[in-house]
Amino acid sequence: MPNHDFDTSDVDRWIGVPLGGGVLKDPLGVNDIRRWAQGMQNPQPLHFDERFASESRHGAIIAPQSFAVCTDDSHGAGPAIQGSIAGTHMLFGGDEWWFFGPRILVGDRFRHERMLFDYKLTETKFAGPTMFSRGDTTYVNQRGEIVCKQRSTSIRYRADLARERGQFMGDTEKNWTEDELYEIEKQKFEYYQSYLDLGHERRLFVKVGEKLPTRPVGPHTLMSFTTEWRAFLQNVWGAFGFSGGPSSLWNAGWLPEMDRDHEGAKVDPTYADGLYHGPSRGHVQEKYAQLIGMPRGYGYGASMGAWIIDYLANWVGEWGEVVHSNMSFRSPALTGDLTLLDGVVTALVEEPETGQSLASVEVTMTNQKGDVMAQGTAEVRVPSEERPAA
Repeated sequence: MPNHDFDTSDVDRWIGVPLGGGVLKDPLGVNDIRRWAQGMQNPQPLHFDERFASESRHGAIIAPQSFAVCTDDSHGAGPAIQGSIAGTHMLFGGDEWWFFGPRILVGDRFRHERMLFDYKLTETKFAGPTMFSRGDTTYVNQRGEIVCKQRSTSIRYRADLARERGQFMGDTEKNWTEDELYEIEKQKFEYYQSYLDLGHERRLFVKVGEKLPTRPVGPHTLMSFTTEWRAFLQNVWGAFGFSGGPSSLWNAGWLPEMDRDHEGAKVDPTYADGLYHGPSRGHVQEKYAQLIGMPRGYGYGASMGAWIIDYLANWVGEWGEVVHSNMSFRSPALTGDLTLLDGVVTALVEEPETGQSLASVEVTMTNQKGDVMAQGTAEVRVPSEERPAA
């Protein structure tokens, strides 16, 4: 069938090529971690309260596992946005994560190994011919330890076709009543209390069929999306240098209105900020949201991924860890929406080498209307009484 001039020939030459990209200039500070927890609406005191953290198994504030993506300059999606396709925009289609044990500590430095993995073309209701491309980012600390690996899926599509089809344009923003907002805040407190009650104890006696407590996030606003954006270190002026090596991230075929102006940024850094100018401005500026097929301000795929990782880590507690997560994103978080995360343990597998178990958890993210925003399965290492996690 015709592909409406969706030419991927320039993408082909980037597959399997080791890529360059940004590198943080300075070691991670404790307030970088605190800002991340705050931006991701995750009041887990292990990540911001030095007194609570000092009494933990770690003895000090540590970063949540979700923080890895904050050490990258493109939400880990850069490798999945290689090759130029004129007139396109991109949305996050999901993330697969593998975690290998080392935790992220204050003072750590990171380098990244990046590569476009593969892509496929398909027809979507949203924008017709659409490319789903996957790229890998491996996160390596200054000790040479591989902390984790991220395989990010980028949805690249023709913005003009998305506007014509207008799949999301009929979605109107909900006006919440004071009573409804009160009930949401009550539900948030109940969720927060669920992991505060666990405290520094081990989560024992996990069973198949166990349901995780519901986590509400939102209702989302332009303020909350801006706060999330400012939690990412990539947005701090001068925070990143460049490691060298090839990359076509900034020549991907962005619409002129959604491109960064790196020359202008030498005078005014906001011209390469991404939110004021550039590909992320549609998240908080309705005019540009509608330019790329969204009805109004919408959330970040990287934040959705972080909400899920934090959700799993908060449930298992400080003696466990997320080992693997594979989530597909289906629809965005829009301003006015409430996001709800739910999980259920579907399997338990013993690990003879550790004396522990891996719990498979099916996670579903929905909005207040019941629309599925994200879904997938994760493996979480749960602690044992005899042999706690290393």
